[in-house]
Amino acid sequence: MNFDRERLLGLTETYGTPLYVYDAEVMNRQYNRMVKAFSSVKKLKLNYACKANTNLNILKYFKSLGAGLDTVSIQEVMIGIKAGFEPDEIIYTPNGVSFEEIEMAANLGVKINIDNISVLEHFGHEYPDYPVCVRINPHIMAGGNSNISVGHIDSKFGISIHQMPLVKRLVENTGLKINGIHMHTGSDILDIDVFLQGAEILFEVAKDYHFLEYLDFGSGFKVPYKPDGDETDIEYLGEKLGARFNEFEAKYGKELTLMFEPGKYLVSESGYFLASVNVVKQTTSTVFAGIDSGFNHLIRPMFYGAHHEIHNLSNPEGRFRYYTVVGYICETDTFGANRKINEIKEGDVLCFQNAGAYCYSMASNYNSRFKPAEVLLLDGKDYLIRKREDLEDILKNVVEISI
Repeated sequence: MNFDRERLLGLTETYGTPLYVYDAEVMNRQYNRMVKAFSSVKKLKLNYACKANTNLNILKYFKSLGAGLDTVSIQEVMIGIKAGFEPDEIIYTPNGVSFEEIEMAANLGVKINIDNISVLEHFGHEYPDYPVCVRINPHIMAGGNSNISVGHIDSKFGISIHQMPLVKRLVENTGLKINGIHMHTGSDILDIDVFLQGAEILFEVAKDYHFLEYLDFGSGFKVPYKPDGDETDIEYLGEKLGARFNEFEAKYGKELTLMFEPGKYLVSESGYFLASVNVVKQTTSTVFAGIDSGFNHLIRPMFYGAHHEIHNLSNPEGRFRYYTVVGYICETDTFGANRKINEIKEGDVLCFQNAGAYCYSMASNYNSRFKPAEVLLLDGKDYLIRKREDLEDILKNVVEISI
């Protein structure tokens, strides 16, 4: 277990359970690992993909490290500005939103990344002098669950590379200024060579646009979910893509920024989800450990089939037994089936690893349950960065009528 068990247990005594805990030191490690991997590139910009975790304090922390911000909604843009990012440090990459939302982003002055030809044409007529990035779909699949590998030809994301002649004609007709090219490949990338094939497609597209300022290679880098789990080889990618980018830049004849949008890669391993065991229930074939949470707080196992390592913080030396860890939601609500965990008793605290990304951000109030608190570990101290909800939070937007 690569975490401080006693400290996590102490946090549950202070803040209660269920509880999300994030370690800034791990975020720093991941950020600087990427920076080091691409040290051969003159201008590198990592934009934190905040959909992974939008807590304002986490955005502020990445700002302090020198990151930009990748956003997918106007609300994330506004949170980013509140966190202290300048508009030109924010890239806005929506999908299927109204044109009014895109206009709001333009009025705020952020970088805009467009992945739809009709929207690009509309934008070109309304804002011919506002430079935009074009998001291409290179039609590659480099790994991941079918719900998150979204670079394939039938994906809703990106403009097909086969439609680039139409994009060029549109740019000529409207006078639209293209200042960036973006590549979308989906998530949990393992095959670096396939990713590099996608990069070659991006380079091929980019050479036809003469006023580019940056090339954005997206993200989707995989982190290990198990002690011996696979992960994206960032060092190998940095070596290969960094050299190829420098070669392209030299031929292009202009200094460009190499951009990435890591989200899960930066925050996933920093997060721990802590929950208390309410019941241990033996059936004819299974021992259930039922906790004081459910997929309302951590939906990834039920939604994606995602794996989170589960440890018993209260009894780390206990003999191993097999448990199915379940939640209190009134339907199938399984965090892990047939898991080998140190013996569990009612009242024990369980720790779920890799809980920094797409966990709290996808939480809900299903079954009218309160969302948990969030805590940030920073410079040796713990800070409450979101209070636990109460009934007032659940009811605050309800308009009660006389019946």
